[in-house]
Amino acid sequence: MSRELFVLTYGALVAQLCKDYEKDEDVNKYLDRMGYGIGIRLIEDFLARSAVRKCHSYSEIADMIAQVAFKMYLGITPSVTCINKRGNKFSLILNKNPLVDFVEELPAGRSSLCYCNLLCGVIRGALEMINLAAEVTFIQDRLKGDDVTEIGITFLRKLEDKKCKKK
Repeated sequence: MSRELFVLTYGALVAQLCKDYEKDEDVNKYLDRMGYGIGIRLIEDFLARSAVRKCHSYSEIADMIAQVAFKMYLGITPSVTCINKRGNKFSLILNKNPLVDFVEELPAGRSSLCYCNLLCGVIRGALEMINLAAEVTFIQDRLKGDDVTEIGITFLRKLEDKKCKKK
């Protein structure tokens, strides 16, 4: 599917969700849940097509998300900054966000709508499939008047493998 068709279809989806749900929080949750479902399926395609090596730190994972995954699926490369001393909190700065190519502003009365919340769900779902729990949220959004679009990723913990352990 061409990127333009995907972006237009996504815009129609968000518009329909705004009609279906009164509260922005409900639309945001729906987009996150939908993205999560995409992320848990997309990770297999990503690993198969990218031939990435095993990452040994959260900073390597954040770089991989920005430099490989975003480039592969959205055609952009966000910059990555670590925002804490523990090294588990990162920001992805998107100078260009292809999901908003045809969007000039948020719908009237929808100031708390997180239009691209699908991306947070995709990242969170993909990370969970490689046994990493993470919190992923939008920190800044150009659609809300910010200078840049910024996605925050906080790596919470490594999840336990779901295999039975010997006692």
